[in-house]
Amino acid sequence: MNIKFFRQWRGCQEGTTAIEFSLLAVPFMFFIVAIIELSLMFVADSLLQGSVNDASRLIRTGQVQQTGGDPQAMFQQALCDSAVALLNCNNFQYDVMPIADFANADLNPVLDVNGNLLNQQFDPGGVSDVILIRVTYRYPLMTPLIGQLFSNYPNNIRLLISTIVLQTEPYDFG
Repeated sequence: MNIKFFRQWRGCQEGTTAIEFSLLAVPFMFFIVAIIELSLMFVADSLLQGSVNDASRLIRTGQVQQTGGDPQAMFQQALCDSAVALLNCNNFQYDVMPIADFANADLNPVLDVNGNLLNQQFDPGGVSDVILIRVTYRYPLMTPLIGQLFSNYPNNIRLLISTIVLQTEPYDFG
């Protein structure tokens, strides 16, 4: 009787699909979450690039330099207006400064061990100046393993950087 029971049990295949799915469900869900998180990170990076491009246009055309109010607040507001979906405006760090020419543009930011931008300044320059605009954003990765693989700073932080070097237009017609 015991041998007959084991032969029937060994030949039964009713639960094999459920067992296979239970073995593959965890890695499958991990890959789905990883794809979503990395997609959001790339969208955030693209959003950062677009918002820096929009804000730098205000410097290129002289609107920031000729504003009656605070030029830095105008630049900050332009960054925030373009990046409302995924980026927190309070986490932007930027460096805006005139440089001698395009050849002398130092594109490597000076950062501390946590990825914070050091020597932040805001000087939009004047007419026909060459301006370096650098904006950093510390993007938090939420999935532990993805954070360990793709972060470049402690606490699962991926530093997103956008740098633009431009020459301001001759906007002063007076």
